[in-house]
Amino acid sequence: MTTSGLSMPAEWEPHQRTFMAWPCRTSLWGGLPGMERARQAYAGLARAVAQFEPVTMIARPQDAGAAQTMCGDGVTLSAHEIDDSWIRDSGPSFVRDGQGGLAGVIWRFNGWGGKYAPHDRDARIASEILNDLGLAGHPAALVAEGGALHVDGAGTLLTTEQCLLNPNRNPGMARDKVEAILKTMLGVGRVIWLAQGLSGDETDGHIDNVACFAAPGRVVLQGCADISDANFSIVNENRRRLLMARDAGGGALEVVELPAPQVRLDASGNRLTLSYINFYLVNGGLIVPSFEDPADAAARQILAEVFPGRRIVQYPALDIVQGGGGIHCVTQQMPAI
Repeated sequence: MTTSGLSMPAEWEPHQRTFMAWPCRTSLWGGLPGMERARQAYAGLARAVAQFEPVTMIARPQDAGAAQTMCGDGVTLSAHEIDDSWIRDSGPSFVRDGQGGLAGVIWRFNGWGGKYAPHDRDARIASEILNDLGLAGHPAALVAEGGALHVDGAGTLLTTEQCLLNPNRNPGMARDKVEAILKTMLGVGRVIWLAQGLSGDETDGHIDNVACFAAPGRVVLQGCADISDANFSIVNENRRRLLMARDAGGGALEVVELPAPQVRLDASGNRLTLSYINFYLVNGGLIVPSFEDPADAAARQILAEVFPGRRIVQYPALDIVQGGGGIHCVTQQMPAI
């Protein structure tokens, strides 16, 4: 625990609810037909999560009625002005406040390194969600997104150099300074830096497509066995770093590797970022992406063994991935107290 008293729980700990945000940036989805498919996919995912825990969907006021109809009565709608639908990145990172309650870390949000504009409403949404909940917000002096960070709940954090040390996020900020902010805001004692994210990932290497903790001392890594794939060398370097690393308790890490889905391109010929790491833990369950790929079944089986006792739901994620993210990117857990 750092002197701030803030600490981020692991994602497998119990949740009060899940937050999501309704697709609204038409250009991101290639026009209205693509956005309609995305909205159907988000609504179906919200209903799937709502089988396990309460869900709040953030939507623009003009979209709230249609979103409610598509999501159904089991999902709560909350009207806010937003620019985009990746609440993992724009929303608050919920933390324990050290006094038996919750608070939220508010990262500086700059549209993933200035790639998307406008993003000013998304830069405010974390504060607005916390105000709605009556929780304190703690602004961080760091440009970051929730998808760039993963903790084990026991003092260790995973991230990538490609993202947080990127000049489009935190130009001129030394690694030690970035680490100090992360340790203060999230209550961690050690930061493990992987090199970079998957090939073509426009988030500049978000960790939630690369690797995540399954328990203290145990990491799940998106693998790549095809030597001709650009991800092969990326995965090898990240695996090497994980096997050399020690967590906050001084222990070595066990690495469990997932198979890679086949390469898929979008309509413009750009590689889609497909990762089985981009799953979402819910109370008593696990929602795993599927990509209409031969590796879907093997990835599901491995994750079922990694997270025993949870009900596994495999959810079609291709219509979400078309927008540049996945299941984990569009969800944000609010931990239970």
